[in-house]
Amino acid sequence: MKTYRPFVLSLAACLVALSAFCQEKILQNALSQAEANGFSGVILVAENGEILLEKAMGYRSFEEKVPLKTDDIFELASVSKQFTAMVIMICKEKGMLDFDDPVEKYLDIPYTGITIRHLLTHTSGLPDYQAIMDAHWDKSKVAGNPEILEYLNQYAPPKLFEPGEKYQYSNTGYVLLGSIAEKASGKDFVELAQDWIFKPLKMKSTDIRSLRAKVSVINFAAGHLRDSLGNYVNANKFHDSDYTVWLGNRKGPGRVSSNAGDLLKWDQALYSEKLVKQATLDEAFAPYILNDGTRSYYGFGWEIEPKSPFGKMVMHTGDNPGYKTIIVRFIEDRKTIILLNNNYHPDQMRIVEAATLALGKW
Repeated sequence: MKTYRPFVLSLAACLVALSAFCQEKILQNALSQAEANGFSGVILVAENGEILLEKAMGYRSFEEKVPLKTDDIFELASVSKQFTAMVIMICKEKGMLDFDDPVEKYLDIPYTGITIRHLLTHTSGLPDYQAIMDAHWDKSKVAGNPEILEYLNQYAPPKLFEPGEKYQYSNTGYVLLGSIAEKASGKDFVELAQDWIFKPLKMKSTDIRSLRAKVSVINFAAGHLRDSLGNYVNANKFHDSDYTVWLGNRKGPGRVSSNAGDLLKWDQALYSEKLVKQATLDEAFAPYILNDGTRSYYGFGWEIEPKSPFGKMVMHTGDNPGYKTIIVRFIEDRKTIILLNNNYHPDQMRIVEAATLALGKW
């Protein structure tokens, strides 16, 4: 997970110096340059739910030369974590769990002293489950949460630090959150996300899809990586390095797939109490206070910047083989940037910075 603070600070200075015309021109130039550089993806910029810009560039499939469309569906990667956090928040409001419950109340793990809140805020100190699975799992098979928990118990690498001591991004924590939601509710995590979030918000293109289900979705934008000749090919062809294949049944840290339009519905719902009460949302967007009294600037599935160019900002990035995704929400001014990329292109953040500058004009 890359830090975004230099991005925020540089934007604050640029906004003072640039005229409104220059700000919009920078975005137009950034998009033209990215397209010329081979960027493939969809950008959506909105204010108060009104779309100011929506544009598709590149290919849904490079090998078949199928152009991308703005409603195409992308793997969200770690942007999925905000949906996992919301499932946990709904569980809490339904009285199924509390944020400060110990994890061992729900799951058998070889670690103590870790709470659900530690998992939500990446302050648990848990070791990386992907490293364990990469070293020991038979990659001709597909693993899910039960297998991940089994291997976590079997190999039990030590904690990285004591819970609450510091922030360190943890996919393991969000696997455990997915399993805790299932244990607390008695229902499958995929069903919970569908019934509690996707269906109520009419996010018709959004789901937690199996590998087979993705193939059946006509407008699913495949993730692409360069082969040895420099050509973009489907990332699934790099089987051993593509953990989305051999960890394809995991729930919690990733696997939500969606499109820009549905993510805007999600964004707008977070300004209401459609899913949870405002007090619960406030907790999600509040920095975690570490054991030494300092702040970590990660809430429940959201990175937090209290003083961005447009006031308080919450955001999250996603990174899967062949994909880069990001959602940026300036929640005081209700400005939103969504960028979904399916060829792991380095111009992604340059476009986001330009879009933020352009929002100063809009």
